Amino acid sequence: MKIMAIDYGDAHTGIAISDATGTLAGFSATIDAYRADRLAEAIQALITQHGVTELVLGYPKNMNGTVGPRAEKAAAFGELLKETTGLPLTLWDERRTTIDAHNILLGNGKNAKKRKKTVDAVAASLMLEGYLTFRKAKM
Repeated sequence: MKIMAIDYGDAHTGIAISDATGTLAGFSATIDAYRADRLAEAIQALITQHGVTELVLGYPKNMNGTVGPRAEKAAAFGELLKETTGLPLTLWDERRTTIDAHNILLGNGKNAKKRKKTVDAVAASLMLEGYLTFRKAKM
């Protein structure tokens, strides 16, 4: 069982895929796409390539827990992904993952230009690890 986490963005979307046991984050990448349909196609290609069976999509709620325009946009993209892939999809509260990803990269000496290239993939990995931990605790 491989799980894919998606940190959806307007231009750059981070992807992280678990190992076959669904316990560790493994592969990560960034997809550069502005159109939702093209992004969904690129995600479908990765799903096929890696044998993904479940999706986790970042659901960026406001810090006070309310749903704003970014979360609504993510939910709409989630519906497109479900239609495109036919896979189960979980919306995952991703508050602070991008901030944490920037801090991790900054702590590892990455300047702003280098961080921009990888921050979305790191954020997706953090989201995936949080989801995997949640699943493990639930079992």
